Amino acid sequence: MRLARSFFARPCLEVAPELLGLWLIHELPGGERLVGRIVEVEAYLGDGNDAASHAHRGPTRRNRPMFGPPGHFYVYRSMGIHRCANVVCERVGSAAAVLLRAAEPLEGQERMRALRGGRSGRELASGPGKLAEAFAIELADDGADALRGPLRLERDPRAASLEIRVGARIGISKSADLPYRFFVRGSPHVTRVALNGLAHAFAPARGAGRAC
Repeated sequence: MRLARSFFARPCLEVAPELLGLWLIHELPGGERLVGRIVEVEAYLGDGNDAASHAHRGPTRRNRPMFGPPGHFYVYRSMGIHRCANVVCERVGSAAAVLLRAAEPLEGQERMRALRGGRSGRELASGPGKLAEAFAIELADDGADALRGPLRLERDPRAASLEIRVGARIGISKSADLPYRFFVRGSPHVTRVALNGLAHAFAPARGAGRAC
């Protein structure tokens, strides 16, 4: 159930909710697989109106992958501590990306617990820093192909319909009111603070639909 590049070469706000339910897979060098279902994401745009986006002031050495081809990872260190993983969307130069905020662990939980210092349950990957740590995502993965590499996104072959909620993004001070966060309603793996925030049902734009 591999994704095509065209899935990501679309408007970021169209791609973001469709990432929910996809599998995040990391095949480690020893052959072990870490697999999780994406349950929460945040979109960051490069259209000049999103001051919270790393691309808001133009290209830098740090945000270079955001301006590159869609379907690649953009990984950075937040506040000098946590790694955060994003997936680049839209056409080359648009500089839009979706932050992977939370995932439901499906395979490799024992290794994830070790990577997370013994934490378990919803504490494994309920937050962008936790997710990157649990899935062994490193700064070396910045710019990596999200379609074909050992770290990639795939469709769940047994995917069921999801009830999606949309609300404001979390932990930012600029453009904080933009409703660019999407999450699966009822998932216990969503960021805890997200469960307490205001959100409403997500209604796809007319004519929008999943791309191959």
